[in-house]
Amino acid sequence: MDVPYETAWARQRDLRAEIIAGQGTEQLALLEHRAVVTFGKREAPGNPDPEALRAMGLDVFTTERGGLATWHGPGQLVGYLLFDCGRRGLGVRRLVERLEDGLIAYLGGLGVIATRRAGYPGVWVGHDKIAALGLHLQRGVTMHGFALNLRLGPEAFLGILPCGITDGGVASLHRLIPDAPGPQEAAPDVAAAVIAALMDGAP
Repeated sequence: MDVPYETAWARQRDLRAEIIAGQGTEQLALLEHRAVVTFGKREAPGNPDPEALRAMGLDVFTTERGGLATWHGPGQLVGYLLFDCGRRGLGVRRLVERLEDGLIAYLGGLGVIATRRAGYPGVWVGHDKIAALGLHLQRGVTMHGFALNLRLGPEAFLGILPCGITDGGVASLHRLIPDAPGPQEAAPDVAAAVIAALMDGAP
């Protein structure tokens, strides 16, 4: 499950090109990364210069996804979604809602009350974000996806302003419930919950 970010990123681009060409199938890949900071296509004020982050030992990438700065690393389950919204007649807003629904359902099964927060994509526990979302579409096909915080260490998100949040923080499941699963243990149940939400009414 420990896959370098740049490897997963390149593989997503290849898979999406295959789907667009009518030669590939939709996929949900669940991974765990070494510590990395990624930026979306918008400016991310309040964050250090990328070179300062690299000096801290972090890999840094600027990607085509939506959203601002975020961190991926040990204890976090990252889901990459290759989904043909055009073929399924699903708009971006509804796709985001279905991803949120799946993650909320997964957390609810563990006894954690998670919700949406108006104006902020992702999944929240109170004012703290437990799952971030960021997508990119090309010809109706997505890549990138979500990141669910399960068992984060103290180094997670160190030195950045995650997702531009100034009136909240970052939640980690292991601080909310005893015996919280790690990424490998959680992956099958997260996949089932997310796929069920995506397929709800989809052709």
